[in-house]
Amino acid sequence: MEYATLSNGMKMPMLGMGVFQVPEAECERLVTEDLETGYRLIDTAQAYGNEAAVGRAIRQSGLAREDVFVTSKLSSIINEGQAVQAIEGSLDKLDIDYVDLFLLHAPWGDSYAAWRALEQVLETGRVLRRLGFPTLTPAP
Repeated sequence: MEYATLSNGMKMPMLGMGVFQVPEAECERLVTEDLETGYRLIDTAQAYGNEAAVGRAIRQSGLAREDVFVTSKLSSIINEGQAVQAIEGSLDKLDIDYVDLFLLHAPWGDSYAAWRALEQVLETGRVLRRLGFPTLTPAP
């Protein structure tokens, strides 16, 4: 497997599967097959409505959690509190201890509040757990 090194030093697999528009009913089976085939990056998002199926497939795969790179995304938000709840909701649906990369899916609305929410969740160890990254500061 080839990897890209992200600016924070994390290694991200170059071969990945996105589950955009994959119905919840089919998602678990498809992610299971992808992991069996050798995919090690799974990309989902709150807006896709299939995070729980992705999490089930990963948990049942028999792979060590650190061997699967999981990305999810925060939908647009109104305030920081709402963003924290949304991120925690995603993590609860995935039920896989941590997410390797959490992105702002659509950086409109209060993107600074979304960033602050990501920082709060980062401190819990449920995002980027394997690196223990310090709090990041957004560019002005």
